[in-house]
Amino acid sequence: MDKRVLFAIATVILLGAAYATYVYWQNSRPVPEIVQSKNTLPPPPPPPAPVQSQVVEIPPALPPLPQLAKSDSFVLDALTSVLGNESLMKLFHTDQIIRNIVVTVDNLPQQRVPLKSMPFNPPPGHFLTAGSEDHLTISPRNAARYAGYVNLADAVDPKQLVGLYVRLYPLFQQSYSELGYPNGSFNDRLNEALDDLLDTPDLKEPIKLVQPKFFYQYADAETEALSIGEKIMLRLGSKNMKIVKNKLGEIKQELAQRAAELK
Repeated sequence: MDKRVLFAIATVILLGAAYATYVYWQNSRPVPEIVQSKNTLPPPPPPPAPVQSQVVEIPPALPPLPQLAKSDSFVLDALTSVLGNESLMKLFHTDQIIRNIVVTVDNLPQQRVPLKSMPFNPPPGHFLTAGSEDHLTISPRNAARYAGYVNLADAVDPKQLVGLYVRLYPLFQQSYSELGYPNGSFNDRLNEALDDLLDTPDLKEPIKLVQPKFFYQYADAETEALSIGEKIMLRLGSKNMKIVKNKLGEIKQELAQRAAELK
């Protein structure tokens, strides 16, 4: 803890103790006998009861952060405490968690994300489509594949999550610097990624697709030109995307309130 904070707490305790001692001394002095005559005023009211000083408890010091290369178990335990559901934690990759999150966040506003760097396990099953080759669309049943991830997002308390992020931020910033941005701010990049995801357009469903080769693409050229983060949001389906957007908005607001701690 900052020495200035400790000094301030100690000063409050000393002042409180001094004031309580003074009040006790005042109340313990003998009260002179007052002879009341017809022309004298009534005696003054008794002094107030002693004011007890409040005990200021100093919170225990937080344990030091682990080294970035050895932080996986520490981060997993911390995430479990925030999410409160170990079954949801099975969605996470357990290797290089901080680095994978940093790489993913950095790439979300771009066109591609390296699959090996995704912090989550892939959703179950295959991408589901509907219709014929000439009228291909995203199947309405495809949204169910992302239920676990949407439940994970919906279960997050933004204050607790951002609090954990602030606590772990030195590790995120170190990883971002090692990624090739020695003078960059990971928190600035995170906010850019959040803005990009929140800007995902609400398209009328079902969304049309084409399959020129092996991979599916969006039939509309403007939709296909969106960032990889926005394309992932569209695959969630409109109902799921609304839930995720609401949560991302809450997280962004909480980040703004604690921005001073992330510089």
